Amino acid sequence: QQSTDAGKSFGETLSEMVGDVNDAQNAADSAVQDLADGKTDSLHEVMLAMGKAELSFKFLMQTRNKLLEAYNDIVRMQV
Repeated sequence: QQSTDAGKSFGETLSEMVGDVNDAQNAADSAVQDLADGKTDSLHEVMLAMGKAELSFKFLMQTRNKLLEAYNDIVRMQV
């Protein structure tokens, strides 16, 4: 994996994406725990955090599926 002067490498971008999804999941878990513990009464904020985490995860899964599909297309190519 080579990094260009213009930006991050593909691997770095993927790692950052996975990290962001993990952060969103952790924030949602924390928000739910805070609601359960009575530290917050904002159900709206908890639902927003959960929605963001779910959407981030779905986006990551779709990205993974597209990458696997592209990889399989390359493997099936005849040289």
